[in-house]
Amino acid sequence: MHLIPSTPATLELQQWLSNGVSQPNLAETALLLAKMEYPELNIINYMQRFEELANQVRQRIIHQSTPNMITTLNQVLFEEEGFCGNLENYYDPKNSFLNEVLDRKTGIPITLAIIYLEVGQRLGLPLKGISFPGHFLVKLEMSAHSMLVLDPFSKGIPLSETMLNQRLEEIQGKGRAGRIFLRQALQTANQQDILIRMLRNLKDIYLRSEQWSKLLAIMEQLLIINPDLSEEWRDRGMLYQRLECARAAVSDYERYLSIEPYAIDSDFIEEQINQLSNQIKRFH
Repeated sequence: MHLIPSTPATLELQQWLSNGVSQPNLAETALLLAKMEYPELNIINYMQRFEELANQVRQRIIHQSTPNMITTLNQVLFEEEGFCGNLENYYDPKNSFLNEVLDRKTGIPITLAIIYLEVGQRLGLPLKGISFPGHFLVKLEMSAHSMLVLDPFSKGIPLSETMLNQRLEEIQGKGRAGRIFLRQALQTANQQDILIRMLRNLKDIYLRSEQWSKLLAIMEQLLIINPDLSEEWRDRGMLYQRLECARAAVSDYERYLSIEPYAIDSDFIEEQINQLSNQIKRFH
């Protein structure tokens, strides 16, 4: 097994996720992830902002029905506080760091959804995240057979079944084999799902911009959150290989094959292991 380098941020994350809490707070964990980029980040101060936002809503929702509570929540967050989707610079990595989204009041669907979930849950609203293809959403299950689907990136607007199906068609195309159907697309995302999706957004950004040290840090976080993410071991192996860290690359490739021995690219990965192992022997 290849050990993840111990930095203060990674150690803190490891300790947080293994401290015996069955379900660590989502927003707090997202802020902890941001400490890799912002080591001096004060998590307590940012968590207090959620309470302040919830208090602004709480003062107005006495005896309100659930739909009216959602309306008030949207009014406070999006009309008064000015949170909005960052359409002008969607791929700015700051949109994926929760502290930056709270400071700048702009972000991408998943980070705005985390804020929406955190404030809503403090108000007693049983909101849940949805890893909808291409665009993270939030839902409120009204009954066993009905739900309200909301889009925090678009000021919390409710989305009808027709609108959701249209979004799926735009992403998948009509008649595509193996398509995701709406019921499947609206499944609840657990905390780990949300954190992984947020980190993979950053992974894509840093890969495209060739920021290798930041990409490596994100991959380390992904593997702390879930060491069974086979493709992350493979991808980190490829990054180590690019960085000419042969031993680390071999270790990650071997871990990948131990999880996915029949992977479609197993022959290619075996070839890389053999080449790298020969390099190691030549230099030692």
